[in-house]
Amino acid sequence: MSGYAALVTGAARGIGRGIALALAAEGFAVAVNDLAHDAELEQTLGEARVRGVDAAPVIGDVSDLGVHARLLDAAEAALGPLSTLVNNAGVGALRRGDLLDVTPASYDRCHAINARGMFFLSQAWARRVLARERAAERHHSIINVTSSNAEAASISRGEYCVSKAAAAMVAKLFAVRLAPFGIGCYAIQPGLIETALTAPVLAEYRRRIAEQGLTLVPDVGQPGDIGSIAAALATGRLAFCTGQVLHADGGLLLPHY
Repeated sequence: MSGYAALVTGAARGIGRGIALALAAEGFAVAVNDLAHDAELEQTLGEARVRGVDAAPVIGDVSDLGVHARLLDAAEAALGPLSTLVNNAGVGALRRGDLLDVTPASYDRCHAINARGMFFLSQAWARRVLARERAAERHHSIINVTSSNAEAASISRGEYCVSKAAAAMVAKLFAVRLAPFGIGCYAIQPGLIETALTAPVLAEYRRRIAEQGLTLVPDVGQPGDIGSIAAALATGRLAFCTGQVLHADGGLLLPHY
């Protein structure tokens, strides 16, 4: 995919890394964003470069709206015009517990990173894309990584659910706004994915999958599974689609009896 370049936020590990590497395998140059240029981010960069593409670190906190222009400038200075923005950076609740005990600090943190930052980074990216000439044959897209909890209520982390529901709406809003310009916007809703974020509860979920059939596919997903979906979206292989929500959850949310 010569000439394609993507910025992936929160890409030092987990789902973000899975997406960055899947895009690299498709020939995308990738800008890898996270809070620090640490060993994990360097690993993502190294694995992307092994796939034969350019990869650049772009360090910054997406919840800080003041750095968005710098993040986009740095990515494009290193890789050229960005064809794809992947809003993956996200956090969970500061502490799981009773819905009646949720604190404003935890609520605001989830919203600032999971929804507010995503909204305004999408806005900043869209403004610059619309301001320049684009090759008609090159697919442009915004891909938002949300969660099954955008739909499924989990009262032990209500603030997280609210932020992910907002993130899902961000994808729909930008899909409506940008469709006339040939820019696709999508939401991927991962279910139970094996990452550092889910590590503390993964054994319990695997037990429920085995004993209760929690998911139709009898296992948890992997970051690369989400990466393969993002790659299909970013390359435009899902033709005549925008605003779609893709449930990458092994059938977790599918009503059945």
